[in-house]
Parts: sequence; C-alpha cells; structure tokens
Amino acid sequence: MMRNIKNLKIIKILLNNPDGSLTKYKLSKISNTSIAWTIQFLRKLENEGIIEKTKVIDVNKLIDYYIKIDKKYEQYYFHISNPLDFFKTTNLDYALTTYAAENIINHHLFPHKFQAYISKEDYVKWKDLILTKGLIGNGNVVLIISKGKDVFKESNKINELKVVSIPQLLIDLKKEGGVCIEAYNILLNKYVRQKRN
Repeated sequence: MMRNIKNLKIIKILLNNPDGSLTKYKLSKISNTSIAWTIQFLRKLENEGIIEKTKVIDVNKLIDYYIKIDKKYEQYYFHISNPLDFFKTTNLDYALTTYAAENIINHHLFPHKFQAYISKEDYVKWKDLILTKGLIGNGNVVLIISKGKDVFKESNKINELKVVSIPQLLIDLKKEGGVCIEAYNILLNKYVRQKRN
C-alpha cells in the first residue's frame, strides 16, 4: 500500500511538471521518497515508454497507470439546492472535480453532479452543514474523502470556487467514464499543447 502512495505522488508531480525540467533528485524531494525509490520507479515508467528521464512522453498512458494503481475512495451522497452557491459560502476545505470542475474550466459538460474532495477529519462538519440546507442520500452532491492534503494544495480558486488541478481533473474525468471521456480528450489535448508551448 505504501509503495502505491509513493508512486501516485511521483506520477502527480510528473503530471504537474511534464516538461522534464525536474531532476530526479528534485522529484525525490518533492514526493518525499528516497532517490533510489524514485529512480527505480522512473526506470519502470521509462521502460513502458511513458516518460524519458523526467519528461512525460505520453500523458494519457501516465494517467492510465495512475488509475490502475489508485484505490477506490470513500464517497458520501447528498442533495443540495444550488450546490455552487453552497460551496462558495463554506469555510471548509474542498476541491470540486469532474462535471462541475470541467464546466468551470472548459465549459463542455453540464454539471448535473457536483463531486468534491474533502478531508476525512472534516466529514462530520460537512454532513452537519449540508443537513442545514439539504438531504442525505443519492442526490446531486458527492463528497469524496481525499487521501491526504495534496489535492487541496494543488487546487485553484476560480470564480470563488476551489477546483482540482488539471492533472487531477483529467484523472477523475477518465475514471468517471461515459460522457466525461469526450471532455477528457478535449482537456487532455489542450493541456498537452499548453505544456509543450
């Protein structure tokens, strides 16, 4: 399990810095893994044709690799009227993803479902807050328990809303599947073009 967490961290850092500008040593420091571990994992990715040194050659394959080793997340379902207004007014940490995040960033998907990462420690506070304005059960809001604080550190604030980083959004769109795949492909092409220029 620990090995997957280390590898997931390395992949996320590579996705956020795909241009090869990071040294292996710097990547090791940022990911908080040993240099030996980092080199061994990078070699594995290089042998699969995904990276060259620390430069990402195939972002799509790297995302697939991440999804393959990532575990399922705890999720809780609620219904709230005007979810975006609700998220704008909360002081609790969160990061919107999939439909809502993609709509804010790229305007391709209709946000019928509002998925957001939250920390496990904050779940009871979220539940209590939601119950003042909404209902528990299969609704339009899905709270996903994050595996650490990185998803919040990497998030961006857009129009008063906290949104996951582009690499995290790409991962989540691909995991979601269905209509999200078309949005994933559009965003992936845009992201790869931006990072190469």
